[in-house]
Amino acid sequence: IGFMGQLKARAVRSWTYLWSVWLFVMLVLVCALRVPFRISDSVSAVSMFLNTLTPKFYVALTGTSSLISGLILIFEWWYFRKYGTSFIEQVSVSHLRPLLGGVDNSSPTNSNTSNGDADSSRQSVSECKVWRNPLNLFRGAEYNRYTWVTGREPLTYYDMNLSAQDHQTFFTCDSDHLRPADAIMQKAWRERNPQARISAAHEALDLEEYVRSCHLCDSCALCNSCATAYILLAEEEATTIVEAEKLFKQALKAGESCYRRSQQVQHHGAQHEAQHRRDTNVLVYIKRRLAMCSRKLGRTREAVKMMRDLMKEFPLLSMFNIHENLLESLLELQAYADVQAVLAKYDDISLPKSATICYTAALLKARAVSDKFSPEAASRRGLSPAEMNAVEAIHRAVEFNPHVPKYLLEMKSLILPPEHILKRGDSEAIAYAFFHLQHWKRVEGALNLLHCTWEGTFRMIPYPLEKGHLFYPYPICTETADRELLPVFHEVSVYPKKELPFFILFTAGLCSFTAMLALLTHQFPELMGVFAKAFLSTLFAPLNFIMEKVENILPSSLWHQLTRI
Repeated sequence: IGFMGQLKARAVRSWTYLWSVWLFVMLVLVCALRVPFRISDSVSAVSMFLNTLTPKFYVALTGTSSLISGLILIFEWWYFRKYGTSFIEQVSVSHLRPLLGGVDNSSPTNSNTSNGDADSSRQSVSECKVWRNPLNLFRGAEYNRYTWVTGREPLTYYDMNLSAQDHQTFFTCDSDHLRPADAIMQKAWRERNPQARISAAHEALDLEEYVRSCHLCDSCALCNSCATAYILLAEEEATTIVEAEKLFKQALKAGESCYRRSQQVQHHGAQHEAQHRRDTNVLVYIKRRLAMCSRKLGRTREAVKMMRDLMKEFPLLSMFNIHENLLESLLELQAYADVQAVLAKYDDISLPKSATICYTAALLKARAVSDKFSPEAASRRGLSPAEMNAVEAIHRAVEFNPHVPKYLLEMKSLILPPEHILKRGDSEAIAYAFFHLQHWKRVEGALNLLHCTWEGTFRMIPYPLEKGHLFYPYPICTETADRELLPVFHEVSVYPKKELPFFILFTAGLCSFTAMLALLTHQFPELMGVFAKAFLSTLFAPLNFIMEKVENILPSSLWHQLTRI
């Protein structure tokens, strides 16, 4: 295999030289056979034909060229807007480059070089991971009401499919099929139709009520089924936050009972351990959503207490990112000292960052100087140490997620945040600004400081983004993931801005130039005819000069001498 690979590599490398040799041989043959083939007569005939053409022909020629190049331009632009690359460039790289001696990226010869980029590729994949939005809204009470009012779907199928996978992970276990009610809820979480899910939840509740009436409930299995059924109804059937809170309180009673029972038998086997893990997830989810209900209903202090208690009771469950809910509630209370204490715990170099952590840290530092900040005064006397710290914090936040400032400064319109976000992407920026814009407005001068300083971040980041300044290089996969997470009516924010491909610029210039020629030829036919003849004569002048030199070097009788030999 190694010998065949080397042979193929050598053949590919020699292909470029074969093209050059073939071109040289063809030029020599044309020069040597110009007399038998009557090439000079053919060139003279072509010149006479061009001289006899009327201006209408040039109008038709340039007009047709403009039309074709315009169609190519429209197709190229549509392809670039949809797929982010040029169609002609993609075809050239995919099909023509291997023929012209390009390197095959999938060949074994590049295996060693690809190993050197393993760490950076793994980092890119980890940064393009989709996370559940810790501040996600309620489907029935918020997302569905938006659909009823506007007629638009705020959630994409991809986003809802990810939520279905999360629900199956958190609220089901392998032994659910052994219990009828759990089996119903297991199917309910997999249903695509919302009405089918709601009907299945009611069916599970009816089945549990029947079992209780018959005094058959001797374990926590059905209780857990009741809890997950209430969760589904609170999320999707309740049309107000008050209704959702009532259903979550009913789910809490069932969930706590199941959690206590499964905690006592969790060490009796793998099945009991899996059930206890599921019951823990259910209980944490219920308490977190109850705290969010309290926050939405104005009982912010109660929400903060519930979140603190939940974080103390389950300190290892970081998958829900409850600290981000706590930060938002503390900012609403304007308890900035408590916010700083939470940041000191979670804004650590060993912990994953988020827009909430970075921008909240920037807000706290901006709060200390924003009320007296003036760009004119700062340009005269320079920045004070406190102002420098605030600007550096803003630059740090903008480098982590460059999409947020446009939403905070209301340069782009907000939409409802999705149920899942991509860190450092447009989806995370929307989720952060949707809940935190009011906190920035409450701090006097904070948005003014952000407006004056956020664009300075990009002067510190290398371009192209081969490396970052304070974080890893900005991942290139965010645009694709955000387009799947965000609805089609939202214009996805892209960073860095993609430059237009060469072929789009080329076809645009060609279309404009040929259209201008067609217009000028139609308006001034005689003058453009003289210009076309002068241009063609100037264009072919070097070729005529070369032909005269070839005539002197290779006499026309060479062919006859070769035939005699």
